[in-house]
Amino acid sequence: MYHIFQIYRKSFKALGLKKKILISVVFGCLVIILSFSNNFNNQILDVTTNDIKEPERPVDKLIGGLLTADFDEGSCLSRYHKHFLYRKPSPYKPSEYLVSRLRSYEMLHRRCGPDTKAYKEATEKLSRDEYYASESNGECRYIVWVAGYGLGNRLLTLASVFLYALLTERIILVDNRKDVSDLLCEPFPGTSWLLPLDFPMLNYTYAWGYNKEYPRCYGTMEENHSINSTSIPPHLYMHNLHDSRDSDKLFICQKDQSLINKVPWLIVQANVYFVPSLWFNPTFQTELVKLFPQKDTVFHHLARYLFHPTNQVWDMVTKYYDAHLSKADERLGIQIRVFGKPSGHFKHVMDQVVSCTQREKLLPEFATQEDLKVNISKTPKLKAVLVASLYPEYSGNLTNMFSNRPSSTGEIVEVYQPSGERVQQTDKKIHDQKALAEMYLLSLTDNIVTSARSTFGYVSYSLGGLKPWLLYQPTNFTTPNPPCVRSKSMEPCYLTPPSHGCGEADSGKNSGKILPFVRHCEDIMYGGLKLYDEF
Repeated sequence: MYHIFQIYRKSFKALGLKKKILISVVFGCLVIILSFSNNFNNQILDVTTNDIKEPERPVDKLIGGLLTADFDEGSCLSRYHKHFLYRKPSPYKPSEYLVSRLRSYEMLHRRCGPDTKAYKEATEKLSRDEYYASESNGECRYIVWVAGYGLGNRLLTLASVFLYALLTERIILVDNRKDVSDLLCEPFPGTSWLLPLDFPMLNYTYAWGYNKEYPRCYGTMEENHSINSTSIPPHLYMHNLHDSRDSDKLFICQKDQSLINKVPWLIVQANVYFVPSLWFNPTFQTELVKLFPQKDTVFHHLARYLFHPTNQVWDMVTKYYDAHLSKADERLGIQIRVFGKPSGHFKHVMDQVVSCTQREKLLPEFATQEDLKVNISKTPKLKAVLVASLYPEYSGNLTNMFSNRPSSTGEIVEVYQPSGERVQQTDKKIHDQKALAEMYLLSLTDNIVTSARSTFGYVSYSLGGLKPWLLYQPTNFTTPNPPCVRSKSMEPCYLTPPSHGCGEADSGKNSGKILPFVRHCEDIMYGGLKLYDEF
């Protein structure tokens, strides 16, 4: 019957008929549609926007003022289009205070950004490497984000560094020697966030000279007691990677900020989402509460403000969505990351995905004879499943499962996977563009399942304003029981946070028990911090 259905389906498509109606007439609820794609290049179709119905709801291109209207739409189509053509309106509205601070920041960036007199004077002073007897003159202080690690890590750290810049009134400048400009549009009008290639301190990063041994690494200076409040260095390096010490991670504390605020240039290398630790600083916390009254919306708002895919990437997103996801009644995203070695396709991971999605009613069980009798008169709903993984076998297995057996609910299940490249190829332009496109596609789903500890998954669900089901990390090649947990927050996890907080009273206290809304992550057995609005 299923082989016959596939033949009919192709015929129906060729005639341009509505497949949902014909499916109901010909096969009732017994039909399950399967489709699998190998890569964007093969599957992106030339779908016109004529098929897209304009939404009846009022169009809010600026997302409640989060975005400014000062950009030309054609230069970056995703900036204004993605929020009303492809995504349901977010229930999470930015605060008026956040909107006001963003507009103020944009003006500051225009005054101090690249090609301004202030920037040229600041870089000239930096080149002379002269210490200051007190706080440096001028309103323009800078923080330089150095690119490193995978795309998920980069987006999480970019948001973290920007928020720190917003709190401390610094200008964020982005290391563009990787592929930032191939992935993202400029976020600030009338200026650039890209660090000029003639920046005097870039030579160190070419040789990976920025590490804990760098002479002006703040954490090392703190441990060596070599910080002198009467002799201010022209720059400091902030090391916030997975191997950072508490002395590196707690640069956000008030006692540390009293010196750091006087330094005109900060250079940051990070691969973690350190936003939760910013709330340990009482001064920052007062400001953060006003910026984000709903505490688990930080990345959701910042990502929608900062991260707008270039037209090339957005073309990948829209064509794939229009071709495969647009007609579905419901969309489920499944992101699978296998950590450790060997990595690849494993039965225990596949079993975990099936167990989680069926237990949580995200995918239907398989039909019994009784189910078939009940569903025969129902018009079936179409559910599109988008799988993101380096390994195509996972979507292939889901395809085979649903192609051979009807579902208990009568739902039609289509499975898609845009790419399956088997090896992560960070810094390869087309690979990173596909990765960003898949993050956005996942963010456009209605429900999402992601792997524990995956920064790719963190970006996807938080960008979409989704509270995910998190797949526990397997141990000893065994399917965890339970297989997953529903998160109470849509915030990413700070995977390697400080062990304690800022105050003396918090020095021996577990960092996950200092604030009621900064707690340990659900998907990590030990450690990890996350913002929660429920407490």
